[in-house]
Amino acid sequence: MSGEALTVRALSILETLVAFDTTSRLSNLALIQWVEAYLAGLGVATRRVPNADGGKSNLIATIGPALEGGVVLSGHTDVVPVDGQPWTSDPFRLTERGGRLYGRGTCDMKGFLALALAAAPELAAGPLTRPVHLAFSYDEEVGCLGAPDMIAVIARDLPRPALVVVGEPSDMVAVNGHKGIVTYRVTVNGREAHSSQPHRGVSAVMEAVPLMGRLLDLGAQLDLAADPASPFMPRGATVTVNQVAGGTAPNIMARECQFLFDLRYLPGQSPDAILEEVFQAVGELDAALKARSPEAGARIEQRSAAPPLAPEANGAAEAFARRLAGDNGPARVVAYVAESGQFQAAGFSTVICGPGSIDQAHQPDEYLERVQLERGAEFMARLIDWASSGA
Repeated sequence: MSGEALTVRALSILETLVAFDTTSRLSNLALIQWVEAYLAGLGVATRRVPNADGGKSNLIATIGPALEGGVVLSGHTDVVPVDGQPWTSDPFRLTERGGRLYGRGTCDMKGFLALALAAAPELAAGPLTRPVHLAFSYDEEVGCLGAPDMIAVIARDLPRPALVVVGEPSDMVAVNGHKGIVTYRVTVNGREAHSSQPHRGVSAVMEAVPLMGRLLDLGAQLDLAADPASPFMPRGATVTVNQVAGGTAPNIMARECQFLFDLRYLPGQSPDAILEEVFQAVGELDAALKARSPEAGARIEQRSAAPPLAPEANGAAEAFARRLAGDNGPARVVAYVAESGQFQAAGFSTVICGPGSIDQAHQPDEYLERVQLERGAEFMARLIDWASSGA
């Protein structure tokens, strides 16, 4: 099938996928059900890997023979919120203007899902010499939470795939590395009292401020320690405090303060080692506050973690993606985090290659350049030839 015909089909599928509001706080099951029905119409069986309460699910499908050596096309179904963003068109209705396809998730990353599904009819018509596996996840945008269970099923139950292509936006070129992430919640508990009598209470907010200051200092230290030759931008690990909540009223000493921060680190670095002094500071504060008031204290809890993607020497996945994308450029890494590191940690050769630019992701009026969808369609046309020919 030509790339042009695949583009037309992908465009129609993308319109359908964008119409599903799969913001991470919501269920993705309506989209999953649509994909199941679409693939069932092609004679392709699917398997759900749900979350604990069944309100969300990953989806796995295999097209072709039950043989080792296939390729996994993976992407997440969830999108970030549009709340408060000044969109100029309906974010859940695909709108084309000036060669751009506007809508939430068009580039991050329903465009890639649409391309994979657009290739499915030709793949299902076969015959194929090697399988193509589809792996669609949930809750990537809130910490890569859904993929680990899906990856475990792929590793345990499928004939061993040779490689994984994760279709995060990369301008349809190969990306062989990304940073890892850990996110934490710090909770400081104090004791309420009238703010005119600070000797009778403990302000959780005021006690939390020095901890946030430590993270600010740590961020500066990490910036100074960054290797100037690092291919990443920013060059080194980064730490940022991104949410803060606490207090009841201006004249009441705060009973509680919470703040959330993330650390993004490079392949080969240990997040625990980087944060060792922060863990120690929280422990010291906890002891000091409990000495002042039994209900006071401090604790730190990990919310999520996703490993980095490390560049592979002579990586099979990178070579495959370059071949299909016609990419002869330099090696590339990105600062964002994706599920690709989780696939690699499970032993799969993995690469990122998908349509769109991360510069448009998470923005109001998120868009995917139509030319990117066309380049992705050419990639899928070559994938069909690869799966069919065995060459």
